[in-house]
Amino acid sequence: MRKDIDHLPAAQRGELDRVQGVLMDEFAEAIAKATSPSRKNGKILKVILFGSYARDDWVDEPENGYQSDFDLLVVVNHSDLTDIAHYWYVAEDRILRDAAIQRPVNIIVHALDEVNQSLKRGEYFWVDIARDGIVLYELPCHPLATPMPLTSTDAYLMAKACFEEWLEKITDAIEIAEFCIEKGKWKDAAFTLHQATERAYICFLLVRTLYFPRSHNIKFLRSLAEDSEPRLIDVWPRDRRLDRRRFQLLKRAYVEARYSTAYQIDVDDLTAILACVRTLRDVVEQVSREHLETLRTKAGH
Repeated sequence: MRKDIDHLPAAQRGELDRVQGVLMDEFAEAIAKATSPSRKNGKILKVILFGSYARDDWVDEPENGYQSDFDLLVVVNHSDLTDIAHYWYVAEDRILRDAAIQRPVNIIVHALDEVNQSLKRGEYFWVDIARDGIVLYELPCHPLATPMPLTSTDAYLMAKACFEEWLEKITDAIEIAEFCIEKGKWKDAAFTLHQATERAYICFLLVRTLYFPRSHNIKFLRSLAEDSEPRLIDVWPRDRRLDRRRFQLLKRAYVEARYSTAYQIDVDDLTAILACVRTLRDVVEQVSREHLETLRTKAGH
């Protein structure tokens, strides 16, 4: 794998150094409090930059409402260490609040065994990282497995099964949200629209990569999906502050619409968000069917 980020401007290189420092510091603090051997002896084996900043097709236009995220894979030596709440939440919060880090940062954490098993199965997401990713940090003697490509038939059948399962789940969530809006259950509608959005991105990512991160953060899921398919970008208007506020309302709904008395959303916001979610479903269906047709042709089905 590559190990240089010379293609990035100095500002982005500096931000990545700062992000890596926070990750290392907070992980060391977290394992210092551990008691079990697997956790107390925890190690970060690799930090890998993937996505648009690794491929060199990133976008940096915050004034237009679009800015590529830094996507980082943290590889650890034991699955116990992948728990975001226990080991990574403080680091993520520090990064989010650090004024010197101008770009959004997405972090996924996996054990080396899990990554290597996925590479041996030929799962696209991991094969792409092994091919295009850039190692920012690593301990020696912990190599990634050699990727083994899926057969064309397996790739098609796996993606097809994911598509059929998750497209139905998206539709179900939209219908429930419509019912909640009709009944004036604004918070329930907001939460269910969040679920429809999350399911739509999961559907797309599974069909395209056979992977999705264990995250309810729809901004993170949106970033990963849009990074693979530009046609998804126009689903969410970004030009007006009102449109950006509505997406934030939807993002917050996963927790706040259920638990916070302060969370407020009105029928105009819900109607606008519902229209975007319907469009998202339609675009995900379209691009997924196109991809499935390509896979089907390769498999000779």
